[in-house]
Amino acid sequence: MMPTPRRLLALALGAAALLSSGVAAASSPRDSLQRDTEAIHALGVSGVQARVTAPDGRQSVATSGTADLDTGRPVPADGYFRMASTAKTLVATVVLQLEAEGRLSLDDTVDHWLPHVVRENGNDGRRITVRQLLQHTSGIHDDLPGYTTPEEYYQQRHDVHGLRQLVARAVAHAPDFPPGEGWAYSNTGYVLLALIVQEATGHPAHQQIEDRVLRPLGLDRTRWLGTSPALPRPHAQAYQYFGPGSRVDVTDQIPVDPENLSWVTTTRDENRLLRALLASRLLPARQLAEMKRTVPVSAEVQQLWPGGRYGLGLVERPLSCGGSYWSHEGGDGGYITLNGVTGDGRRSAVVSMSEARGDPPDHILAQENAASALIDHALCG
Repeated sequence: MMPTPRRLLALALGAAALLSSGVAAASSPRDSLQRDTEAIHALGVSGVQARVTAPDGRQSVATSGTADLDTGRPVPADGYFRMASTAKTLVATVVLQLEAEGRLSLDDTVDHWLPHVVRENGNDGRRITVRQLLQHTSGIHDDLPGYTTPEEYYQQRHDVHGLRQLVARAVAHAPDFPPGEGWAYSNTGYVLLALIVQEATGHPAHQQIEDRVLRPLGLDRTRWLGTSPALPRPHAQAYQYFGPGSRVDVTDQIPVDPENLSWVTTTRDENRLLRALLASRLLPARQLAEMKRTVPVSAEVQQLWPGGRYGLGLVERPLSCGGSYWSHEGGDGGYITLNGVTGDGRRSAVVSMSEARGDPPDHILAQENAASALIDHALCG
């Protein structure tokens, strides 16, 4: 029997309450991590895998649930999953590396690199800067294709979209606000950044990410799949919960933005990436400082990220034990992943869930709260 929405919310609030209790602190990090993965599974999430890296490099790993509802096989401890919007941190890192090399400026306009591409319905690429794209303050309306029902999933799962086609969808709408005068999460802004990277370097953004970030760090289990609908093995099947009696295996699909959203990774690689970034191994000090200059997120997103602030492809969130941490969660194709790293890059945590509870707001908030509690416990030690 699936928990009721009220029960789901109670479970999430109970997990969050552990932040100030002595129970989590009294047990070992491994026990706390296992308990937190089980709290997420108890919400109805089919599979959960989590990994924490301590300052001394020791790792704690926990799993809960199943990787396949048909066979009951266990969740792999370091299975692949779709990186989704966590890849925005990869894109932002490459853009800032190019800025450090003098190959572009954060004050460059979209029109400087992509003349006349953003010029319709009140949208004006002459007024939008690279910084605003990175920080979601451009005002460009977000209109990526997506599915909200099982029928739409089966109809759309193998559709292929070009980057300029996705931009055209967005600029068919009026902007959400004038550039620099608000905050609204825009995947389309990162589609434009991928196009700008290609213009600035002569190579696709995914190739620049591979050459500049993944290969230097030895992240050989973070891969760009392009328009392939399948994941490498091992991986948990991805499920989307559309409502009672409507849970669909959505593993087989082509991401709507194949340049930015076709990355797969593992908890081990994602931890290594976050630690390297915050330890200044990928960016010079000035560019990392720019990345960490934040603005408040919208009131709507504050419900998911209480106290959250957005930098350049990086989110700052408060810790219950004081201070803050840096992260960028991702959700696409049934996989939902939260992560976090301390400001010195010494302690990090990643939790990947292979089911998206994407129906009523109570389910979404419950899943987000429970996963956020796991990250907070792990980083507070």
